[in-house]
Amino acid sequence: MKLLSIVVPCFNEEEVLPLFFKEVSRVLADIKTQYQAEIVFVDDGSKDHTLNVLQRLASESSIVRYLSFSRNFGKEAAMYAGLEHAKGDYVVIMDADLQDPPSLLPQMLHAIEKEGYDSVATRRVTRKGEPPIRSFFARMFYKIMNKMSDVEIMDGARDYRMMTRNMVDGILSMGEYNRFSKGIFGWVGYSTKWLPYENIERAAGETKWSFWKLFAYSIEGIVAFSTLPLSIATIIGLVFCGIAFLMVLVIFGKTMLFGDPVGGWPSLACMILFVGGTQLFCLGVIGKYLSKTYLETKQRPKYLLRETNETRSRQHLSEPLLLSPHTDLGKDSREKNQ
Repeated sequence: MKLLSIVVPCFNEEEVLPLFFKEVSRVLADIKTQYQAEIVFVDDGSKDHTLNVLQRLASESSIVRYLSFSRNFGKEAAMYAGLEHAKGDYVVIMDADLQDPPSLLPQMLHAIEKEGYDSVATRRVTRKGEPPIRSFFARMFYKIMNKMSDVEIMDGARDYRMMTRNMVDGILSMGEYNRFSKGIFGWVGYSTKWLPYENIERAAGETKWSFWKLFAYSIEGIVAFSTLPLSIATIIGLVFCGIAFLMVLVIFGKTMLFGDPVGGWPSLACMILFVGGTQLFCLGVIGKYLSKTYLETKQRPKYLLRETNETRSRQHLSEPLLLSPHTDLGKDSREKNQ
């Protein structure tokens, strides 16, 4: 039987993990005659008791594996680590909050095995339960991203997707430090089927994505998969050079015809501030790309592991056996001989 690996990034998810495991186990029980399964939880430096819950699940179920980071490295690093350690022929990425319905797993498997797709991805067709301002900016991000980048990103796309081993290997071959998985999934290509579903609210706990975190993440995505901001900065510079040249001609003609009246200082100050702000904006765009290049050249690891279920098991096995001074090690063998 083929092996299905389920990669689950976790950050402060102690409340929802038992619910998630119960729901996924129920779905896996329906397909256990056709597929073997493993669940690879990635603890992204959680501050609550997420690791303790994962340790308990791993001790109770043989299909559970976990990786625990030394600190919080972010969801992108957690997904990469999960893909890197997944052993399955098919690998699926899911969130632990049950906003990614496990009931879609059989449908995903059917699309890959029977319909010949390399990947099955999900997208939300509604944003019920989200603040209106957040939904508006999310839609605008997808529109801007698709216009600025050659990589197509579906509106409402989730990280919840199933992939073949070939596609997973392709994603892992992109060893960049600054990762934007939604863009990477599109860049590697492969045939993808999209499954639409309505938005589902968290089963428990609180979201870890604030508006500003999502805004910063969107900037990361634009910088990672588009150089158009650099072109825009260049165009802005050329436009202001042209305006400055025309203004020189206007001032020269006005001085020749009407003299040189002293006036317009407020408007001049506004223009200086406006041009100065535009220059700082362009420098910020360039600086963003330089910072990404700087981080890539450092070649730092994407994550560091503190503990896995395998290392924990080896640690327990290597612990010395504590015996009482009166313990007779030969007692059992003597009784057996008798």
